[in-house]
Amino acid sequence: MTTPRPFPFAPTRRSFVGLSAAAFATVALSSCGSGAEEEVDLGSQNVGAMEGYAADTQFTASEPFTVSMLWTDWPEVPVEDSWRIFEHIKELTNVEITLTHIPFSDATEKRSLLISAGDAPTLVPLVYTGEDSPFVSSGAVVPLSDYADQMPNFQKYVEEWDLGEMINNLKQADGKYYMMPGLQEVSVPVFSLVVRKDVFEELTGAVPNTWEELHEGLKLIKEKYPDAVPLADGFEAQSMLNYAAHAFGTKAGWGFGDGAIDDGGELVYAPSMEGYKQMVELFRDLVADGLLDQESLTASNDGSGAASVGEKFAAETCFAASGSSGTAIEFAQALDETVGEGNYAVTLIPPPAGPAGDKVEPRNFWHGFMLNSQVTQSENFLATLQFVDWLYFNPEAREMLRWGEKDVNYTKSGDTIELKDDFSLDDYAINPDGETDIKVDLGYSTFPAESTESRALKESYSTPEFVEYIDDVLSTRTPRDPFPPTPMDETELEQASLLATPIKDSVDTATLQFIMGERDMSEWDTFLGELEAAGLPRYLELLNTARQRFDEANG
Repeated sequence: MTTPRPFPFAPTRRSFVGLSAAAFATVALSSCGSGAEEEVDLGSQNVGAMEGYAADTQFTASEPFTVSMLWTDWPEVPVEDSWRIFEHIKELTNVEITLTHIPFSDATEKRSLLISAGDAPTLVPLVYTGEDSPFVSSGAVVPLSDYADQMPNFQKYVEEWDLGEMINNLKQADGKYYMMPGLQEVSVPVFSLVVRKDVFEELTGAVPNTWEELHEGLKLIKEKYPDAVPLADGFEAQSMLNYAAHAFGTKAGWGFGDGAIDDGGELVYAPSMEGYKQMVELFRDLVADGLLDQESLTASNDGSGAASVGEKFAAETCFAASGSSGTAIEFAQALDETVGEGNYAVTLIPPPAGPAGDKVEPRNFWHGFMLNSQVTQSENFLATLQFVDWLYFNPEAREMLRWGEKDVNYTKSGDTIELKDDFSLDDYAINPDGETDIKVDLGYSTFPAESTESRALKESYSTPEFVEYIDDVLSTRTPRDPFPPTPMDETELEQASLLATPIKDSVDTATLQFIMGERDMSEWDTFLGELEAAGLPRYLELLNTARQRFDEANG
């Protein structure tokens, strides 16, 4: 089983929204960054810039130049000499991309060290919202909000997709934002439950709509398949807790972020809320009833899932598990070998509803980028801004990053894209008989392809079941309001960095102990007292001060 397939990457390692404890922890490293103090003059730093550059046009540099890029090496998809993508980009834009490689295993830490030492390449991708915070005070990264007017594709799709308020919430304490996110025309949870639809329909009449219905359905499955432990996560509990939390009005797992929840105008810590306790009790009951695979909550995940959940699905000892659209494809492929094609139905369902209603995560960005501030001293600064605007936000560039070269690798009619017979995209079981995988062999459909997507582009590589999932989520679920921004100044961030990590570590440890039955629920108040003793009141004071200041500055 793999991590999100769109390129199997960072959701196993980073929160989707908010300032993570990991981001807090890097603040100590970032103080020595080499920010540029020289005044920027785009009129003279325009070597290679394209005259008349506008939205929805092909960027072609007027003079060739090079952009260095940080590239995270995914173990299953190493960069190959055969990759066509970089040469194709050079042909289109007159820009050569050079790579600085870091391993997936400690990508966040390596990235922070490079930025802090002033050794990072110009383009730093795979940046999630809030991850720019540790680098603001040092001036190590560019305040991209100062140059948004030079990025017409970004401006156009922020407006067309109604993302302006979300962009405003990216602002740091100084009123600027230092990362540009991947823009999504529609936003649905990447991870939810992948279920054996045929089994649920046979035993319960329908796939579950609520956590209570899921619990009852799992009991019936256990009765028919007594050797099964029918529910699994496979991502150290982080995935399931993330998408479950919203139905309980709280935060958990990958989406925990800073842990803050708005409670009538004041930020409180998620685990102190009744909804968090209710969520823990749900999963505790599932474990106690023999319905939730304990190994799948604890086995170490290297980014490709853990606890052999895919094998358990194929053996019919698991019937519902955390996953993405790509996970559903993998489970189906495994079941072809055991149950037989046509003898089962696997689908991704909307996150179940709960006591807080049909809530799902707030509308989200996807990963975007930062720029090393040294580029502000470059004669190619304006051209670089134009290039990254094209690469990240131009529709034709986005299509190229996903599919390759039109009429070489794929054909297009309307919004329908089809790979040519010689090519495959095995992640999505597209043209499996094609000799050349456009991802593994050519470098397309890797992580740069994920960042910005129109709905049409997202659906172009998705299965009919995932398109149905998008429709179901948009029609039956309600996104939560955006979580309040809490941008901190340097002093506050340093204080928060000393508090956030040990508090969150205590939360992670205790949450699993309660779920696994290793700690009695009668000790819940003791657990909350442990958080208080670890400095939670001061941490919340920092968050509330930052939130109030942001509100006053931004209305």
